[in-house]
Amino acid sequence: MSWNPALEPGCPDLVGVDAIETLIVPRARDIGDFEVRRALPAPNRQMVGPFIFFDQAGPAELLTGRGVDVRPHPHIGLGTVTYLFQGEFHHQDSIGTNQVITPGAVNWMVAGKGVTHSERTPALSRNHPNRLFGIQTWIALPEQHEEIDPTFSHHAADTLPVISDAGVSVRLVLGRAYGEEAPARLLSDAFYADVTLEPHARLPLPTDHEDRGIYVVEGSITVAGQQFDAQRMMVFRPGDAITVAAGAQGARLMLLGGATLNGPRYIWWNFVSSRRDRIEEAKEDYRRGLWGQGTFDLPPDDRDEFVPLPD
Repeated sequence: MSWNPALEPGCPDLVGVDAIETLIVPRARDIGDFEVRRALPAPNRQMVGPFIFFDQAGPAELLTGRGVDVRPHPHIGLGTVTYLFQGEFHHQDSIGTNQVITPGAVNWMVAGKGVTHSERTPALSRNHPNRLFGIQTWIALPEQHEEIDPTFSHHAADTLPVISDAGVSVRLVLGRAYGEEAPARLLSDAFYADVTLEPHARLPLPTDHEDRGIYVVEGSITVAGQQFDAQRMMVFRPGDAITVAAGAQGARLMLLGGATLNGPRYIWWNFVSSRRDRIEEAKEDYRRGLWGQGTFDLPPDDRDEFVPLPD
């Protein structure tokens, strides 16, 4: 049976534009050597399924000797997934992980009750001009899992399911979709996929998830007769059969979504929780800086500096 079981239901010309529940135009900010575009959280949409944070970093060309240095910083109550199209990141964290991620691979870190981590351009990559282009995403944890011990897993590009048919290639980054399941262990029902569409190719969205969104990375797509260009996120009305069509230049998309959580989350800096008082506890624990004696420690091989708690 084809992974694309039906093209007729939900074809672009058969779905009303009101099937797009929310259209998000990411906020852009320049952080020095590159630009970051933030789609989630948005003023009119906090989450898509459990996805509560969505940043596009780059594309950027970094000169010889230059790189990204995200110093050690803390998280609680969420899982982070780093996914790169170009470039490399060296991830280190307070549970002892030391891992370089390359394009198409997945770094999945569950912060739980508390973790710190850094992400830096590897030293070898700084010996020549290097590019950075990728997506950083946070997934809010279900309430019963917010205080679990932190964990980390790395999944190489060749371990992720890839579904290809009729001008469409889907690499499943996290969760389940189109009859496949990615290797990372999630704590809630969700899906996250990297999709490449050839010109005018068509893609049906999964129908078995409550929340579904699309972020256009490159190119353009048409939905219900309307064109949406790069750096736009659409969130679709639950239950509708949706098919999108790539524009004349094709498109690259990130699909995301899943089951909604039991309620909204409090967000402050890098902390996410269902309880406001838990955010305050984490702030005080990190402010004290009692590394290894309380909630937070620093990565064993990256302890010379850290991001201080904001004022």
